[in-house]
Amino acid sequence: MDERFVLVGPRTPVLPPSRRKKWYEGKPLLSMALLAVILLGCLGCELFMPKDPVYMDLFHAVQAPDSEFWFGTDTMGRDIFSMIWYGGRASLLIGALATAISTALAVLFGAVSGLAPGWLDGLLMRLTEIFLSIPSLLLIILLQAVLGKASVASLSLVIGVTGWTGMAKVVCSEVRRLRSSEYVLAAKCMGAGFFHVLGRHLAPNFFSSIMFMVVMNVRSAIAAESTLSFMGLGLPLEIISWGSMLSLAEKALLSGAWWIILIPGAFLVATLLCVTNIGNWLRGEGDRRESNL
Repeated sequence: MDERFVLVGPRTPVLPPSRRKKWYEGKPLLSMALLAVILLGCLGCELFMPKDPVYMDLFHAVQAPDSEFWFGTDTMGRDIFSMIWYGGRASLLIGALATAISTALAVLFGAVSGLAPGWLDGLLMRLTEIFLSIPSLLLIILLQAVLGKASVASLSLVIGVTGWTGMAKVVCSEVRRLRSSEYVLAAKCMGAGFFHVLGRHLAPNFFSSIMFMVVMNVRSAIAAESTLSFMGLGLPLEIISWGSMLSLAEKALLSGAWWIILIPGAFLVATLLCVTNIGNWLRGEGDRRESNL
């Protein structure tokens, strides 16, 4: 062959060596670690609490942080360090119970609406939009006034039954997308009931889409309990929670005892920020999976 001519053709692209993504890259490790410390501290607080969180030592009332009272005392002489960890149980329990109630209602309502005929689906979605148009805090106050004295169970119930509407719309749209799938139609042809189809075929396919909303509902429930307690409508003072501790904010500001409001507020804000970061990461993971599909 004449050396003046060179055969040309499509060149094989030289790709850079692929780098395997490490398991911790992109994950909110700091938020996960901090939230784990708070959860473990609240669950096992009896192991390291220096004082009884409900004991009222009026002789040491409104005492600044020192070597004996690490976070100081409140207006009734209770040790704030012990109250923080002990009271976190109530706030986190309300967040978990309220989220479980709202998630169950959202999944049931959304699945019924998504599988229903068009006219019934439209009616149920209009009902959901009516609930969405009403401020949730007003509904919570109204329902709590009907139930009477606030408790962990009553607050979890009223927060849960008012926080399901947004999630229900997402569940409904996902069920509409999945209801014509072959495995759903096959299950119906074999006589499978509503709960069987929902539990075995629908929920596993749409639960990743609402995981972000589930996590954010925990944050909203904790914030709602704290807001109600700050307004004097939440848990009574004898039931320790982060919200009931913040209800002493007025007296703390008038007396100059900054630690009574600053330290519980810092724990509450840190918990809410950690939950928010984890929820945003879950949403990003869900969006990435859908884009890959």
